Amino acid sequence: MTKIFAAALIAALALLAPAQFPLHAQAPPTTAKASGPAIDLNTASATDLQELPGIGRATAERILEYRQKNGPFKKVEELMNVKGIGEKSFLRLKTLVTVSTKAEKAGGER
Repeated sequence: MTKIFAAALIAALALLAPAQFPLHAQAPPTTAKASGPAIDLNTASATDLQELPGIGRATAERILEYRQKNGPFKKVEELMNVKGIGEKSFLRLKTLVTVSTKAEKAGGER
């Protein structure tokens, strides 16, 4: 009787174990833009900006308005000055955006 109980217990644990202890972890979700080149906040169009996760038409327009009123972005952290982009959104975007300087633009146009 004890052997039958032990065998049943082992079988039950074997069936439950894969659900509790997966053999391989799932990869974190990725975005298409994460693997591509970063979007330059100083040259991007509204369409370009909308490719970023969480950026819709209205936020893209606010980014363009901010750039027009304040001049080119000097650092990516300035993105948090745009209404609708807080620290949480910025942390999600910071690796997907970049800021070019005039020197970089001049150096690239030869």
